[in-house]
Amino acid sequence: MSTDLDRRRLFHAAIAMSALGALSGTAKAQEDAANGPRPLPDRGLDPAVPWNGDYAKVALASPVVRLGVLQSRVRGVDVSSSRTLARTRQANLDHMKDLIDAAQGWGGRKDILFFHEFPITGYQAVWGRAETLRAAIEIPGEETEQIAAKAREHGCYIVFGSYARDADWPDHVLSITTIMGPDGEIVDTHWKARNIKGVFGPGFELFTTTIYDVLDQYIEMYGLDHVMPVTRTPVGNIVTSSVQREPELFRAFAMKGGEIFLRTATGGFTPLDIQATSLYNGVYTAIVNNAVSPGNPNFLEDNGGAGGSAIYGPDGVMIDEANSEHETIITATLPMAAFRQRHTLPYVHMDLYRPIFDAYRNRFPPNLFEDYQPTDTRDAARYLADKGIWVMDR
Repeated sequence: MSTDLDRRRLFHAAIAMSALGALSGTAKAQEDAANGPRPLPDRGLDPAVPWNGDYAKVALASPVVRLGVLQSRVRGVDVSSSRTLARTRQANLDHMKDLIDAAQGWGGRKDILFFHEFPITGYQAVWGRAETLRAAIEIPGEETEQIAAKAREHGCYIVFGSYARDADWPDHVLSITTIMGPDGEIVDTHWKARNIKGVFGPGFELFTTTIYDVLDQYIEMYGLDHVMPVTRTPVGNIVTSSVQREPELFRAFAMKGGEIFLRTATGGFTPLDIQATSLYNGVYTAIVNNAVSPGNPNFLEDNGGAGGSAIYGPDGVMIDEANSEHETIITATLPMAAFRQRHTLPYVHMDLYRPIFDAYRNRFPPNLFEDYQPTDTRDAARYLADKGIWVMDR
């Protein structure tokens, strides 16, 4: 099922991308404004949004679901040699596995254990593309097999992020969240939806490849539905994301039937942004941040924006919050069967807003990393410097 809205948005993305080669940022903005919205022929793409409010789901394994959010350290692996890389990555994996055992050995069994973006590889701001690709894992791979063994041992879902590389996307650095089932099988993998651009200050832009950065190619390979994937499991419809301060993204996930939103942060987040996801969409939302991370190379021994991991209920009320900046677990018992009896998709009067959304153009168009992948944060800043389409004179 295709919608006019999806067709127009995809067409606008194509218009912006085709303009990049020949026009300056200001000229592109003027060109877009002059052309205005035009329809795109039906490509047969299905965003899997229910039209009648009855969203897709699978039967629950239990009327209640126990969620455990593991606030853990970040420690960048040593990529200087194959030996040090293997040793430090395995140390991170061993620590992650110890935390899984501890989480399941205290306070009762958890159905879902949720980790942050970088428990395996860590993060280093000094890494360029080559270093990050060395640090990255393959999914599936040796590392995921070790985590799979723990999922089978404890009979639980394990959700975790990582830098990843994929033979289908050579030279691209991906940020992927993996949902692993209690049988040790990978249930789903979610790419990060987008990176914010133009906000970090001079000389610094992220170079990881997100869905937005290769949108057209991603849709051709995986379909429109998986641009915003909702993973339907016996413990609920799971959404994952490391995106901050973009409520439209989470509204869209809720429109597709997301029930449990698992959000990650590294180095801090805005609690109100997390709380609002639950309040405005009537869903459960968890945020996991990193803990204080001593011994992390190239970082100061301060808290680094650590702590604050939390779980919110569908009414926006906090269920649990980390009581320190150190490694800890927070838990919540989610009455999913009762939740489903009263939960509905968001009430959104889209006909009021659709003309505004159709007319809006993002500052940076999609697909900018299809033909070129910056080598590091500085090269990314150089490459993106003239790619914006807004008129920024002030």
